Amino acid sequence: MTDADLDNTLILETSKGPVTIRMRPDVAPGHVARIKELVREGFYDGLKFHRVIEGFMAQTGCPRGTGTGGSPKGNLKAEFSKVPYKRGVVGMARAGDPHSASSQFFIMFDDGDFLNGQYTVWGEVTDGMANVDRIERGEPPRTPDTIVKARMAADA
Repeated sequence: MTDADLDNTLILETSKGPVTIRMRPDVAPGHVARIKELVREGFYDGLKFHRVIEGFMAQTGCPRGTGTGGSPKGNLKAEFSKVPYKRGVVGMARAGDPHSASSQFFIMFDDGDFLNGQYTVWGEVTDGMANVDRIERGEPPRTPDTIVKARMAADA
């Protein structure tokens, strides 16, 4: 891998095993920069997958573990693209306002074309999708899985 590849590779050590995500600064530079900043501050370490819907997605990134919180850094301006929501794509969760994403994100279990152009895509799983598939379902899950540690490959 080149240095640029390593700088845009996120490794999530989850309670189900490692998940590698290729970040997409070409389509969402602001979101990628925010995720990297939060990862390097340890923000995601220990956070729960608080909303996990069979056939849809696994969501994490809420410091409260409930889906009601975000980072102290404020909201991001939406960066919609033509990248479709397919299995393994990673997007930013948000409230009703398109410009309300902060720290929460989700990984798609299946295709979700109804999300296209509505939520910012910032990455895709390149390895470990089988581990994502094993995350416990529920809203919230009875015994939620977690991000044990998040790190950038460049920092490993």
